[in-house]
Amino acid sequence: PRMDAHPRKKLVLAAMIFAVAMTFIDQTIVSIAIPELQKDLSLSSTGVQWVINGYLLALAALFAFGGRLADIAGHTRMLVIGVVIFAVSSALCGATPEGDIAEAWMITFRVLEGAGAAIMFPAALAIVVSSFPLRERGQAMAIFFGIAGGLTAVGPIAGGYLSEWTWRAIFWVNIPVAIIALVLTAVAKPPNERRPAPMDYRGLVLVTGGMALAVLGLQQAATWGWGDARTIGSIVIGVALLLAFVRVELRTEEPLLQLGFFRDRGFASDNAILFVMNAVFLPMFFFASMYSQISLGDDASNAGLYLLIFFAGFAAASQWGGKLLDRVGARSAIVPGTAIAAVGYFLWARHLTDLSLDDQWPFIVMAGVGMGLILGPASTDALNRVPSDSYGAATGIEQTVRNFGASLGLAILGTVLVHQNTKNIESSLADAGLPTGEADRIADAVNHAGGGDSGSFASNGGEQAKEIFATIQHDFAQASEVVFTIMAAIMLVAFLIALRWLPRGRVQEPGGT
Repeated sequence: PRMDAHPRKKLVLAAMIFAVAMTFIDQTIVSIAIPELQKDLSLSSTGVQWVINGYLLALAALFAFGGRLADIAGHTRMLVIGVVIFAVSSALCGATPEGDIAEAWMITFRVLEGAGAAIMFPAALAIVVSSFPLRERGQAMAIFFGIAGGLTAVGPIAGGYLSEWTWRAIFWVNIPVAIIALVLTAVAKPPNERRPAPMDYRGLVLVTGGMALAVLGLQQAATWGWGDARTIGSIVIGVALLLAFVRVELRTEEPLLQLGFFRDRGFASDNAILFVMNAVFLPMFFFASMYSQISLGDDASNAGLYLLIFFAGFAAASQWGGKLLDRVGARSAIVPGTAIAAVGYFLWARHLTDLSLDDQWPFIVMAGVGMGLILGPASTDALNRVPSDSYGAATGIEQTVRNFGASLGLAILGTVLVHQNTKNIESSLADAGLPTGEADRIADAVNHAGGGDSGSFASNGGEQAKEIFATIQHDFAQASEVVFTIMAAIMLVAFLIALRWLPRGRVQEPGGT
């Protein structure tokens, strides 16, 4: 395999950033517009969860397939197909008709959007990695993750402004981005590297079914209850299918996922860290934007600015992380990154009940710096450890791990938040003399609609209503404090993994390249 750099490598990088920008923007832009969307389409609270989680679930379940497909059918070809599926699905989400069909329509095309992203993303990462020589990859991937990550923060701000016009625009914004990505790809002409091989359909069915059921059980636990037979059954069967998948892959000659990569201690450590980190990283946007809108009383666009503070730290640290990786190896960025993130989240949690951004911003930046030092170096270091003809497959593993971590984090932390907030609100409103039924209704509105109902309740009511709303703001902040403290503990686990298992020094050219 060729190790020379692509002559238009910077243009290739720009094209791939535009391609994946849509997937990053989409992870956060939708959660900002959820209250508007729910009101307009009369979605149920479960429907709302699935508008977000259907996308994440399709991503998590199909990344392995997307990565393998990219290596077999060609990186550039699968990138283009993925971008087209994603853009068309986005347009159809934006065109959701009102009425009974709305919920099923929106969730279906969100799932398809996730499938498009799962095909596109591993191909895009593989193209970036194969276009840059080993010693420049850290810097290239730092730019890739820094800009793409920054766009995750632009998502909520753009989402805020666009949803003031119409929530439909948050889906339509992907279409011009997709067109730019396709034009730049055509001009840059990245190599369509491919390695024809049979597709492991048995593995595909097992991993897709296992991921889907495990995440379904976790996601629905808040609605069904953790002790419900459906919750337990989904999780147990999902995990059993994933274990069966591992057994099948180890015996298959051309497996969907090359589990042999995990024999490399660095590859295994990087993926373990990415799994743990993403249980915090993606859910954080969701919970921070809810906190900003409910507890701080921000509108959607200001909620986006709240998250932009996090990205100021993230984007700067991404660049340092990339330089450290190229110079001295991943450990030098990831060990301090996990420690800084753990402390940042812990101190951020402690100041949530102050209901003041002035008290919080240094710790939000700190959490962002920690995450920025981890994401690019861990992702790039893992890919540097595999042969160049397996970049798509390795990216598929990496992204499967990341998205499963994110779905797991969203489900578990979401359950904790709902439980804690309901308990706080019921207790406070009972003290204020409100009947339990009314307290339950308000708690449910806050948990599932971003506080829309309770906010109008406060502005339409008298003095007592305003006092009740102030109580709700504080109660939600207390529930958020519990969740962010758990996030700090999760990042402490990532720190211990990095400290104990991440190899020292830089990766040498892997065998076969």
